[in-house]
Amino acid sequence: MSFILAAALCSVCVSILIKIAKQKGYQSLEMITWNYLSASVLCGLWFEPQFSQLSWATPWWLIVSLGFLLPSIFLCLAHALNQAGILKTEIAQRLSVVLSLTAAYFIFNESFNALKLLGIGLGVVAIGLILYSHQKDQASKNQGLLYLALVWGGYALIDVLLKYSTGLGLQFALTLNLIFVFAFVVSLGFIRCRYATWGSAKNIWAGLGLGVLNFANIALYLQAHKLLKDSPAVVFAGMNILVVVLGVIAGVAIFKEQLKPSSVLGLSLALISVFCLAFAMSS
Repeated sequence: MSFILAAALCSVCVSILIKIAKQKGYQSLEMITWNYLSASVLCGLWFEPQFSQLSWATPWWLIVSLGFLLPSIFLCLAHALNQAGILKTEIAQRLSVVLSLTAAYFIFNESFNALKLLGIGLGVVAIGLILYSHQKDQASKNQGLLYLALVWGGYALIDVLLKYSTGLGLQFALTLNLIFVFAFVVSLGFIRCRYATWGSAKNIWAGLGLGVLNFANIALYLQAHKLLKDSPAVVFAGMNILVVVLGVIAGVAIFKEQLKPSSVLGLSLALISVFCLAFAMSS
């Protein structure tokens, strides 16, 4: 669970950095674009992929799929935030874990014992309680439905594809590095064609720094999948639960948000859920 916790910490730090940067006038899309450059460099230094292994056997479909998905789902997330609001977008993003858990059962053939089911169930309830506590009045029910659906399905698909990449053996490091490179090229091409810019200096530097956290997040998440290769549901659920818990803590400590009773109950259930998943993993 230590790798899942570390990955969740990095994920929340990415969100905090983006939120603070936006408040200070940075452009999120340019930051996200250049984060893939530093992520690809760090991936090359850390995992030392063997480019001599490039061949027709290389999973190009996976590289192209995730290379498009990573920046594309971010754009869908941005549109969903604008059209449907933060609450609905956050619900769609975090409840993608339901699809991930379904994939763990039907695609990766994971067995579910009572303790694991209890942990997952408590975690889903905890996320629902925490998100419900931040519900805003008079939210339109019809705005951004398409983007919300894309965010919901997109994050689950990314989870499943990243899990699949951990089973590639020697091709894993090369595939991950090429995914980051492809995502950078796609994103850079988009902002160049759409906005006729490569990005301002401050956004580029901020994006390169963001890439350090983003790489750590994905690398640790994948390491958790490799170590718990027979329990993908524990990783899927544990990651989503911990991100919500740490996000709430960050909101209270950094952005001075107020906790409601349902948030406190949700946090308590989430902690119990994490313990259940940890014991299920060790049993």
